Amino acid sequence: MASAKKKARKADPISERARVLNDQIASLEAEIKRLDSQLQHTPTPRLRSTAVPHGATFARTPEPPAPAYVAHEPVFEEVKPLRPADETTTPDQFNEFGVRKYDLPGLFGRLRQHFRRPTTSNPRLVTYLAAGGVQGLRPLRYEKRVARNRFILVVIVLFVILVGILSIVVHNR
Repeated sequence: MASAKKKARKADPISERARVLNDQIASLEAEIKRLDSQLQHTPTPRLRSTAVPHGATFARTPEPPAPAYVAHEPVFEEVKPLRPADETTTPDQFNEFGVRKYDLPGLFGRLRQHFRRPTTSNPRLVTYLAAGGVQGLRPLRYEKRVARNRFILVVIVLFVILVGILSIVVHNR
């Protein structure tokens, strides 16, 4: 009973980190509001007219922003090719009309690449998820096993249904 209470009191590290980040966001928003109100309350300098020496004062209006500089010459940017870096083009890959020849080994390579798993951007996170290193989350291998067992069960049920339909069709003939 005591161990169940201890587990219930133990905080999930992901939700704890989310709570800390939400607190930081709230404090930053409060600081932004304070600085914005402070900026709005700063008085604009009041200037005396030089045309009338002892005349009334006028509030200075902010000047409009200067127009952006318009370039008279075109600006060129570097354009990256659409082909992957590992694909190289040689003149013998194109026929006399400039159309690419059929490349059977290249097709097999592209198909093989299509069916490979994508590379992970964070291999350490994948390792933690696979090993169950994050508290409160099931290991990835357990989830894979559950999905595999569900798939096998669905295939068996469909096979039994198919055999039943075939036996009815054969029996009626």
